[in-house]
Amino acid sequence: MENIDIKNTNFEIPSDVLDEIQKNIEHIIKSFDVPEDNKTEVIKKINFMYTQTKQLSVTDPLTRLYNRRRFESDIVREYARAKRYKSPLSLAIIDIDFFKKINDTYGHSCGDYVLSELAYLMINNFRQTDIICRYGGEEFAVILTETPATNVIIPLERLRKTVESYNFKYQGQLLNITISIGVSSNINFADALQMFDDADNALYEAKKLGRNMIRSSE
Repeated sequence: MENIDIKNTNFEIPSDVLDEIQKNIEHIIKSFDVPEDNKTEVIKKINFMYTQTKQLSVTDPLTRLYNRRRFESDIVREYARAKRYKSPLSLAIIDIDFFKKINDTYGHSCGDYVLSELAYLMINNFRQTDIICRYGGEEFAVILTETPATNVIIPLERLRKTVESYNFKYQGQLLNITISIGVSSNINFADALQMFDDADNALYEAKKLGRNMIRSSE
């Protein structure tokens, strides 16, 4: 699996800078010599477009889950918060078993269907406070806030069983879909990157041992 790139070298305008730009735009519009009603309407439209654009930039277009960009910012924030307040945190990395075979056998449209259905199952399985992301390809990451190692297996095993028994059906063809999961609840690392690698290593172990299972780093 590709390592997380928290220290991305590509130039991106930080979210807080974009917010500041947005405020400046509003200030400029308010200085225009036009009726107040017109100013208000223009500001509303700009704010709406800005919010939509900002949301799309962190959303995976297929599954409507958060994307890798959002995951990378959220895991850094949540890991730092967990370490500061000594609160529990778990990270799960989820991989669809033999996904390439699905694409090769039934086509990429079928693969997209499986990804979308799995996203639906994940949304209905985890709490609203959990952060669900499509990390890339057939890989997903879930940040389970305030969740220690003793509790994290419960929702993950529920999801694994749900996927295993779910009626994935594409163009009349029933599909046997399973997932492998690696999880880390260790916040004693130097940074979030090491926690990600810890969960990633657990996922590798699950796949090596036969897939369709959960492995914890602990």
